[in-house]
Formats: sequence, structure tokens, C-alpha cells
Amino acid sequence: MKLSHYPVYIQSAFYAVVLAVLGYFVVSWAAPALSTASLFAIGLLLGGFLIPLFTRPPVPAAIPTTTLYVGNLPYRANEASVRALFEEFGQVLSVRLMKDKHTGKRRGFGFVEMPSDAALAAQQALNDSEFQQRTLKVREANERKDEEDETEQSA
Repeated sequence: MKLSHYPVYIQSAFYAVVLAVLGYFVVSWAAPALSTASLFAIGLLLGGFLIPLFTRPPVPAAIPTTTLYVGNLPYRANEASVRALFEEFGQVLSVRLMKDKHTGKRRGFGFVEMPSDAALAAQQALNDSEFQQRTLKVREANERKDEEDETEQSA
């Protein structure tokens, strides 16, 4: 699995460890007279400048995406299990499982955002398939109605 599939904070931690180890060997070889505190301060400064260069999240506009509606989800399903199911077909950009406003319990449906080609493959493979003893309904999600549209219709 590619490192870019992980959240930015995990990517940053990975790069920080790699830079720290490499920096320790390079600086201890190049300037063995520096104190440990100086080496640590230099490492923090360099890491603060270099890590953001390596850990840029993908630009959402650059990747054509599709949001899938996933219905008939088991109530015990969580974001991680749904993400793992859909990652078999490609990168999952986001998973949102809907919850009841008053009780906080899951409502049995959600949305998965993926690149368009992976979303099509996932939709074809997972629609009417069984997941945790429930038959999933996977469709392309309808566009969300804006609040302005709703107020115009009610007026």
C-alpha cells in the first residue's frame, strides 16, 4: 500500500523518523563536535521545513471523484470496515456513515468518495453483495440540495 493513502499526520510521522535517522548519521559524521542539543535543534528546524514538502495531500480537483451511496449497511459497521471493503477496488478518499441526530446511533447508510474509475468498479462489484450478513445497495449518490434551493421551493 502506498504511503499517500494514509492521513497526512501518519505520513509526517514516517518522514520525521526517516529524516531523524538519516540526519543523525549525516551530522554525526560531518560535525562530530556538535552537542546533542544542537543536533536536536537543527533536526527540528530542518524537519519543520522539509516534512511539509513531502506530505501534501492530493488536490481534490485534480482527481475526478464520485460519491457512492451505500445503503442497507449493518448498524455495527464502522468507517474502518467500510473503508477496508471499498479499498479493494481503489483509493478511498472519504467515508461518512450517517448517524441519528438525537440518539447518535448509525442509520444504516453512508457515503464513500473514491476516484471515478474505482467507484464504478466498486459499485458494480458490491451492489447486491453481502456484507456482515446484509445485502448492500451501492449507487452513485445524488447531488446534495443546497439550502438556497430548499428555501426557494418552500417560498
